[in-house]
Amino acid sequence: MDALLVTYMKEQLAAVSTDFKRYLYGQLPWSDRMIGITGPRGVGKSTMLLQRIKEQPADVQARSLYISAEQSYFTIHTLVETVDEFVRNGGEWLYIDEVHKYSRWSVELKQIYDTHPRLHIVFTGSSVLDILQGEADLSRRALIFNMQGLSFREYLELFHHITTPVRSLEEVLAGNVQIESVEHPLPLFADYLRQGYYPFALQGFFYKRIQQIVRLTMEMDIPQYANMTPATGRKLHQMLTIIAQNVPYKPEITGLANEIKASRNDVPSYLLYLERAGMIGQLRNDVGGMRSLGKVEKVYLDNPNLIYALTGENANIGNVRETFFYNQTREVLPVTSSAVSDFAIGKYTFEVGGAKKGTRQIKDVENGYVVRDDTEYAAGNILPLYSFGLLY
Repeated sequence: MDALLVTYMKEQLAAVSTDFKRYLYGQLPWSDRMIGITGPRGVGKSTMLLQRIKEQPADVQARSLYISAEQSYFTIHTLVETVDEFVRNGGEWLYIDEVHKYSRWSVELKQIYDTHPRLHIVFTGSSVLDILQGEADLSRRALIFNMQGLSFREYLELFHHITTPVRSLEEVLAGNVQIESVEHPLPLFADYLRQGYYPFALQGFFYKRIQQIVRLTMEMDIPQYANMTPATGRKLHQMLTIIAQNVPYKPEITGLANEIKASRNDVPSYLLYLERAGMIGQLRNDVGGMRSLGKVEKVYLDNPNLIYALTGENANIGNVRETFFYNQTREVLPVTSSAVSDFAIGKYTFEVGGAKKGTRQIKDVENGYVVRDDTEYAAGNILPLYSFGLLY
């Protein structure tokens, strides 16, 4: 095996910690023949791959290879020839980071999968990338999992070494969510809303890093995978700015198209790309019982940290609260708009607000709940907002 690749892997393994693992780590079928992990930039996909290798016995590590598809090595070597040599030398576990940076990723992954039946492949890719619609269809070969940023529960563990278990929706609705060893969670929750969604907040210059991620996503990731021109990428950036200034944004396609000087027919596709890239969340109704097929009722920025990064102290706290609720619940539950309130999850209806939010709007709604910020404890059908950050 090329010494450069082995050295690179060893250096990456030496730098990674296994003290904290993302929620998806224990859910993945690591021993499957091929799994893919997608997600926005900065949520910890690369770290998770390295943690998996580092936790394996020495003999398994010796038969493992971690590579990044953006390494300069792959400007003069193909993925296929690299893996062929790895397997000839006894390799059995292949981890490919940022596979989307390699132009023929889907074709060569398919060839590798079909040629080496004993090889286990784990790869990460951009959430913008449609893994199942590449040049070669991997749908019958790869299991794909998407990962989003830190939950409030994960933030407590990573940033403050406070561990608390995942709660089910039923536990949250029952008001049974006190966090062990934390008498007053609200100051921690306020910090999470500003800078707790992305693990890289621990590295400093947080908002600068977020703005860099936004720029790269708008100007490189989406245009590259959607075959857009740089000018279209700039229109996407402009669209995100407009949404950020008006969230929750009520979709008005013609107006938005005129603002960015784009075709009205292109706007829904642009919004979908922004959603898949982890820049926005589109709240749909439940027409036909299918969340993914319903009409888009509201558009939010993806998470509260993005709100503060893009709007600063002009952030509307009501929007921050709704964005948090939608972001945290959608990862584990089908969330739709509500005809009488803010959100619906199955038979339950939720109205989100501050400490003075009353129950008038849901007083005649069966299974209706008020979700309050600035509230530490549940009381009947009034629930603290932070408790919905313990679902994953």
